[in-house]
Amino acid sequence: MSAQDQYYDLQQSYGRCLIRKGFIERFYDIFMASHPDVAPMFARTDFQKQRLALRRGISVAIFYAAGSAVVKRTSEQMADVHARAGRTPVRPELYPYWIDSLLLAVREFDEQADDALLGRWRQAMQAVTGMFGARY
Repeated sequence: MSAQDQYYDLQQSYGRCLIRKGFIERFYDIFMASHPDVAPMFARTDFQKQRLALRRGISVAIFYAAGSAVVKRTSEQMADVHARAGRTPVRPELYPYWIDSLLLAVREFDEQADDALLGRWRQAMQAVTGMFGARY
């Protein structure tokens, strides 16, 4: 990734995923089944709000990975929500399951997703989840 990399390809891929109905829902289906500790974390979740939060969160994550100063504070606030003392703590060892689940959903919903694009998705999301883990 260069310092100039804005991840425009991910923004376009994400747009293609969202155009098709059910992307966020499919992500949660995959994620919930990915690890036995995941589903219980969502036991009392309002999924209507959660789906909107994730939809926005993925956009923020792409911009964060691109180095956008505009989303730095928002990203840090999201990380703090998921920190050990946050409202919804997420152990750092669960983030690889989140990334893998997202990539599976992207592969299903973006007909243009190839291994190279999915590798860039992984790279970008690891930048974000790495920061989340560091703030845990």
